[in-house]
Amino acid sequence: MNRMTIPVDRELETKHRTLWGLGDYGAVAADVVGPLGPELVAAAGIGPGTKVLDVAAGTGSAAIAAAATGAEVIASDLVPGLLAQGRAIAAVRGVELSWQEANAEALPYADADFDVVLSCIGVMFAPHHQQAADELTRVCRPGGTIAVISWTPEGFIGQMFATMKPYAPAPPPGVPPPLLWGSVEHVTGLLGDRVTELRTERRSLPVHEFADGASFRDYFKANYGPTIAAYAGIADPAQVADLDAALADLGDRALAGASGMEWEYLVLSAVRC
Repeated sequence: MNRMTIPVDRELETKHRTLWGLGDYGAVAADVVGPLGPELVAAAGIGPGTKVLDVAAGTGSAAIAAAATGAEVIASDLVPGLLAQGRAIAAVRGVELSWQEANAEALPYADADFDVVLSCIGVMFAPHHQQAADELTRVCRPGGTIAVISWTPEGFIGQMFATMKPYAPAPPPGVPPPLLWGSVEHVTGLLGDRVTELRTERRSLPVHEFADGASFRDYFKANYGPTIAAYAGIADPAQVADLDAALADLGDRALAGASGMEWEYLVLSAVRC
């Protein structure tokens, strides 16, 4: 599809920009999930001279790692505040790349413009999965690489979203759960016959940031947009207490394992046909 004809739901776009501007996702990236960025860069085989687009880049854990290899990188995201944080981080590290505001469902780039198109726990949260997947493939050149990391439905973050679901507002019609991006069957269907050499692997991120379930819950209540939004929609104090208890229990159960918290994710890479 030509990028000039892609429809965009501006009301939903605004809601998502607001959602991910809540709290401090930059802290979550720095404290907890940052190691996923360099891992995705390695999986995509990025190196000097590679032209890279990071979609839904957030504060740029993948984009900055890609630029550090000598690649030519654009970090794109819907939330200006996250881009500003990423730009500051890159400056401190002495890494040069471009930061641009963009909707993952209507990317402002030409067809086949990039050698590598990647997204690290980002594009999975775009509301319309097929439209976002279409954009990933559209802007990747034939023979180029598409690489994505997504949380799995069965893993810890999938369980967290399932725990919050009864308390959160229902998604708009036609908007599927973001954790489906962590399902091999679902994401393979999204990309279809436009890719080849598709590889997937489930891995786990070890998380040692939290002493107990309550500290995990309180950290996410303060910093993570979807958790903040779930609590903001609750009017009944008894329901707040119920969600407090449920999230703390989830964290305690995850910490009860021999190695502590392990957050499962799916790594996908494929070659654009």
